Amino acid sequence: MSDQPESRRAAVRRGNRARTVLWIVLAVVLLLILAVAWVGVRGALAKGHLERAVSDVSTLRSQLGSGDTSGAQPTAAKLEDEASAARSLTGDPVWATSEHVPFFGTNLRAVRQVAAIVDDVATGAVAPVSGVVGELGSDSFAPKDGKVDLGPLVKAQGPVQQAATTIDKASKDADAIDVSGTLSPVTSAVNQLRNALQSVEGQVDVANRVVQLAPAMLGADGDRRYLLLFQNNAELRAGGGIPGAVALLNVQDGGISLQEQRSGGSFGPYPESVLPLDDGTKGLYGDITGRYMQDVTLTPRFDVSAELAREMWKRETGTEVDGVLAMDPVTLGYLLQATGPVSLPTGDTLTSDNAVRLLLSDVYARYPDPAVQDAFFASAASSVFEKVSSGGFDAKRFVAALTTAAGEDRLRLWSADEGEERLIAGTALAGELPTVSPDTRQFGVYLNDGTGSKMDYYLEKTVSVGSSVCRKDGRPTSAVEVTITNTAPADAATSLPEYVTGGGAFGTEPGKIKTLIAVYAPTDAVFLGASKDGQGVGVQTLTDDGHPVAQLQTLLAPGESVTFRVAWLGEAKYAKASTDAISTPGVEQTKALPLRFDCANPTPAG
Repeated sequence: MSDQPESRRAAVRRGNRARTVLWIVLAVVLLLILAVAWVGVRGALAKGHLERAVSDVSTLRSQLGSGDTSGAQPTAAKLEDEASAARSLTGDPVWATSEHVPFFGTNLRAVRQVAAIVDDVATGAVAPVSGVVGELGSDSFAPKDGKVDLGPLVKAQGPVQQAATTIDKASKDADAIDVSGTLSPVTSAVNQLRNALQSVEGQVDVANRVVQLAPAMLGADGDRRYLLLFQNNAELRAGGGIPGAVALLNVQDGGISLQEQRSGGSFGPYPESVLPLDDGTKGLYGDITGRYMQDVTLTPRFDVSAELAREMWKRETGTEVDGVLAMDPVTLGYLLQATGPVSLPTGDTLTSDNAVRLLLSDVYARYPDPAVQDAFFASAASSVFEKVSSGGFDAKRFVAALTTAAGEDRLRLWSADEGEERLIAGTALAGELPTVSPDTRQFGVYLNDGTGSKMDYYLEKTVSVGSSVCRKDGRPTSAVEVTITNTAPADAATSLPEYVTGGGAFGTEPGKIKTLIAVYAPTDAVFLGASKDGQGVGVQTLTDDGHPVAQLQTLLAPGESVTFRVAWLGEAKYAKASTDAISTPGVEQTKALPLRFDCANPTPAG
């Protein structure tokens, strides 16, 4: 039995426990200090790796943009190493535990997620594509010995598909990062990642669609036949221009040949539409849309135009094509930047500088006979086509020309194959009606010539669009304004060829331009009203494929203008979306301008 008093022994035990607790506290504090140091050091190292990865991405984009595929591969490998190191440094148990620490944990979690996403993109997108990028450049689309080598495109299908899937997932993961409590530098890094992914997501998606579509559509799985509509912007149609000439393209294992060519005027009139038309198309544009080849593009819906044109070609030739393409003289001018000048059988030289004026204006003065005009158009198209099919062009400029034309809605593509058509859908080539999303509310402005002439060479157009929340329920009000001007010379009635003015054959006085303007809204919109030159005006209102439409007919003498404004009410869930407008491509390209309006009077009617 101890000789120490009970109170002394208790005091000793309490002292021992206190020292034990103290040592535990000190140990925990030391552990926390070490953990903070550990996380801090690894965080600093990870930051360095991520910064270098960002630099590698910038270098990689420059190399690929300049065609330096040999330099791109080692850059891609370096990017992968940097991203992997950053992920490893932020993925250990100490870091994971630290993510539960109040305030700091939110920042650490966001940094780890950024590192993981960058690593996913490096391994799941950059790495697989870098393995095929050396064979997949703009030169891949340049024919050699009359054929496009489809091998590199087929080889790239799997890697590019994987990259597209990876980027799509990475974009969703980046959007899911919680930055509500993060420090400014961390929030900025997350936003930069989101913006970068959003920027590249669309590009990768387009590349994937091209790679998946191109081999089959270029005949890798068997011969293909396509109908080419050559649209004339001097006589506008909602889809671009009147199909003045059509041609059959035959495609076989990457080789493309131009076969039979015909005038668009040689098709129809058929006693009734060659295919059933829905109420929207018939109500807005009439059944002539399906009775004349020259009118199939009265509708802005290219899938409808293509199916009608395909059926007309089949009725006249007995040949059923696999798809339909459309292009205009402006596109031809862009392609001439890649091919250089071409000589025509007439002795004319077609260049990128004179193509539009020669094909849309001068030809009518030089060759009054419409049959000769058609032959001239056909020879121009075939001469450029022959140079392209032979490989006699600058591949980079060629791809740039096609990209520009597609971005200006001058190039259209439709496939009779449902799987291929799904890949085309949603791209600039599809020719679809306006779309709506939480990010963008899109409107459409489509022009159709009512003069029956080639006066639209002199028609100028400006389009403006704006939106504002004017109601307590949060629903946005949007206004679309269209101004068109007849820039023809004052003496157009006598100074221009009769074929250009129409000669009054369709009821329009020579020199004047009759135009139908159709303004389309997204499917969620409600028509609020319209004005013409600041005065209230009655318009035709219909629905086309679920889209509300307001259509107005105008008549302009040389020098006259008209301004048409339409207001729409949208849904509250799209109130924060930006507004934009697509429009019929004319001789000149039109970009939508911003529009401000008074909420109390969005369509000013005096």
